[in-house]
Amino acid sequence: MRCFAGASALDFSPFQLGGIGRRLVMSSVSSQVRSRESGGCDDGVITEDEWRRWGAVSPFPASVKQIVDDLKVLELKVDAQIEFGGNGGKLQGAFGAYEDKKHRATYEALDDPEKKFRFFSARQVACRLLGSRGYLCQKCWLAMEDCMCSNVKTCGLWKRIRFWLYMHPRDFLRQNNTGKLLWQVFGVHSASLCVFGIAEDEELMWNEFKRAGKSNVRCLYPNQNSELTLSVENTFGSSTSENPGSSMADEDKTLHFILLDGTWNNSAAMLKRLKDHAKTVWGDEDLPCISLATGASAMHKLRPQPSWDRTCTAAAAIALLSELSLLPQLSSHGLDKQADAVEEALVILLDSLTGRRLRMGRSITRKVRNPINIC
Repeated sequence: MRCFAGASALDFSPFQLGGIGRRLVMSSVSSQVRSRESGGCDDGVITEDEWRRWGAVSPFPASVKQIVDDLKVLELKVDAQIEFGGNGGKLQGAFGAYEDKKHRATYEALDDPEKKFRFFSARQVACRLLGSRGYLCQKCWLAMEDCMCSNVKTCGLWKRIRFWLYMHPRDFLRQNNTGKLLWQVFGVHSASLCVFGIAEDEELMWNEFKRAGKSNVRCLYPNQNSELTLSVENTFGSSTSENPGSSMADEDKTLHFILLDGTWNNSAAMLKRLKDHAKTVWGDEDLPCISLATGASAMHKLRPQPSWDRTCTAAAAIALLSELSLLPQLSSHGLDKQADAVEEALVILLDSLTGRRLRMGRSITRKVRNPINIC
């Protein structure tokens, strides 16, 4: 039995939008009304079209659909409406209490850590989808009254690059998530969402990696002590034929960059899952990683990081594009302009989140965490 690192640490908070934005209290009736206004179905069913409007490129996951269907059936059984609210936006009331016991029993009955993990991920996504309908904009994931879409300028990403936002389910539909900016700016086929633990998403991503080959897949992870973690210069600066950077102009070659989109506590388990899968596909778990010369992101004002080499997802993409643009063989592809486009979108997001906090009478600064002593 293959154990998933981190499975024992999973908890049962189904719907946490993050620290920015009001807590959502919504019954399924009001959710359905708002869903009709935003193009969803009026019977509480989530369609594949609605799923993809949130930024997904995969088919609507069967496991998520099953949980949504189960919740709707349970709603009729207990004769109580689905309602989200309170600290963390959890399921509330009589329905919430009943469902909490039911899903815990289901989780405990699963005898395989992989099944437990997939159930956890699917339930997180299902609850967030139901709770966000008609409240969050499906493109920018902000509350409707704070929608920033009209201010974001789209930009074409160089066709030899594709980003993969490998997102933890707890970051899915978070208002202060920055990974979403990449597909807002570049489009979903240049920056694609893959939710950690969702089978359809992971299968689609790995099918693309298999076609590309291991030499054209890189993970951005600032673990500078690892022998497999190299700088952009060391990875792509050489002009040898073995270097994937030397053939990036090849029409048949696309370089895939994986961005781990989750908290730093979760990123180690996410990287381990990638390495485990790499071993089943390519025979070893040596998934090459890239470390960037990142600095402080604009989002540090609201989301301070534990150390300076750890930054938000969008800032990591900006740093990668900026460093690649300095390489002579890639300097003509406008990567610096593409980095600027993401930087502008990041500032717009920060302004939107800051404005909301000010209207709500909340602080626009976050307590700085204790720095990590690396000496």
